Amino acid sequence: MFGFHIFGEPLRPFNEQYRCYSVSMLPGNERHDVERGGKIIMPPSALDHLTRLNINYPMLFKLMNQKTNRMTHCGVLEFVAEEGKVFLPYWMMRNLLLEEGGMVQVESVTLPVATFSRFQPQATDFLDITNPKAVLENALRNFACLTTGDMIAINYNNKVYELCVLETRPGNAVTIIECDMNVDFAPPIGYQEPKKMDSKVSMDSEEHLAEVKGSDPPSAFPGEGKRLDGKKRASDTPSLSSSDKGPGTRQRGIPDYDYKPGFIRFIRGSRPSAPDVKKEEGFKAFSGEGKTLKGSKRIT
Repeated sequence: MFGFHIFGEPLRPFNEQYRCYSVSMLPGNERHDVERGGKIIMPPSALDHLTRLNINYPMLFKLMNQKTNRMTHCGVLEFVAEEGKVFLPYWMMRNLLLEEGGMVQVESVTLPVATFSRFQPQATDFLDITNPKAVLENALRNFACLTTGDMIAINYNNKVYELCVLETRPGNAVTIIECDMNVDFAPPIGYQEPKKMDSKVSMDSEEHLAEVKGSDPPSAFPGEGKRLDGKKRASDTPSLSSSDKGPGTRQRGIPDYDYKPGFIRFIRGSRPSAPDVKKEEGFKAFSGEGKTLKGSKRIT
């Protein structure tokens, strides 16, 4: 009776067309935060229109190129674009096959919460990342949606990695805002499994090792030694017989060229034995007679 509706208004979708441009065309400073995520910048009139509609939050949109029938999904970051324009990340424009100034259809949607997603890196250098799941989780914080078939781009260590979204559950398009999502990776494009060693090659290597073990081991340092002073080695002179190789008969300082492994020879020269000192009977320590420098007798 007062002009109010007893029941709430039905959900009315937002559906508008805009000219799209990449983030690099946005006036002002560079916006790397937009390029690294999955959200777009819309004009202020879109916010005014959305607030007058009974839509669900967070605001999610379906972007569609009607010429090529390509579509993707995204969120909104800000409403600061010029009227009639929207600014998209470059990877999103490539997925939609859009050029600068092309027309894009923007429609508000409601998406299910993600439970699972599977990605495929487009290059093998993605395997060089120590913890790829943690890197991907940190990059997806700037995304609002995932769409099966999209080629997203993430930035890590000043390098851009492209990943194809192979699968999303429970639908082909899901929202990843405040969700518990399991992540899986497919082998990167160009990746090859390590080949197993051929059985024939392994048998040949085993036979080669057996031959090496059966042959005599090579002698270490088989070359001929030379002295710095030009003199001949002691081995060039007639060697001593085994009976002459007793203590004291070998010249010290000359290597033992007859050395055999497992046998150590200690060369000791002969030294004259110390004469036996006979102890005198009644010997007492410190029993000598003291003397003075002046020659006088010592006072006892």
